[in-house]
Amino acid sequence: MSTRTAVITGASSGIGAATARRLAAAGFRVVLAARRKDRVEALAAELTEAGHEAEAYVLDVTDRAAVESFAAGLDRCDVLVNNAGGAIGTETVATADPADWRAMYEVNVVGVLQVTQALLPALTASGDGTIVVLSSTAGHVAYEGGGGYVAAKHGAHAIAATLRLELCGEPVRVIEIAPGMVRTDEFAVNRYRGDEAQAAAVYEGVAEPLTADDVADTVEWAVTRPSHVNIDMMVIRPRAQAAQHKVHRER
Repeated sequence: MSTRTAVITGASSGIGAATARRLAAAGFRVVLAARRKDRVEALAAELTEAGHEAEAYVLDVTDRAAVESFAAGLDRCDVLVNNAGGAIGTETVATADPADWRAMYEVNVVGVLQVTQALLPALTASGDGTIVVLSSTAGHVAYEGGGGYVAAKHGAHAIAATLRLELCGEPVRVIEIAPGMVRTDEFAVNRYRGDEAQAAAVYEGVAEPLTADDVADTVEWAVTRPSHVNIDMMVIRPRAQAAQHKVHRER
């Protein structure tokens, strides 16, 4: 029997890369898909050198033709981790650039849709498929300055919830993982358009925000439950964050 295959989008850094390492160590053949060729190939080489099965693909999840070509080249898919996403800007609804909203919607919602559509036949054919959608607590609770990202992650949440209903009776689980405050090398920096000082201020005084590996740990746990067990949704926050707007900061 072939090794179970997990496809991870946005696998070149952050939660995607951490998830790839976790699932590879758990015995999955990991297929790493991301836009940055150097990063994704370096991770695949790292995992291969460690004795794991890993393949790298350069993929933009917003490019439908590229997604379909990618899916057609895979011999199987047992697990899909829809991780590619991101936030742009912190402007109010009144002042936001619609282009930023479109960009966030394209990657966080349309990207999830396109990759899921392309790989769903293989996931179903596996007889025991699992789809993971990495959403966010922003997909459940709005907050000031987050309108575009909140709207996009609400869309990702809606995909997971709807798909779970539509696939009822099929041999495919749908899992949503919704992280709160996670400190990675790039997320906040990208959101603040490269301003590292503003990005660092997000986590100022927070003793232990979540790490990418904390989230990857929950993904690994969820996808390795017995096949009759579905983790519909898991919200994961650091202890210091009681809610979207309630964070303990040490002075």
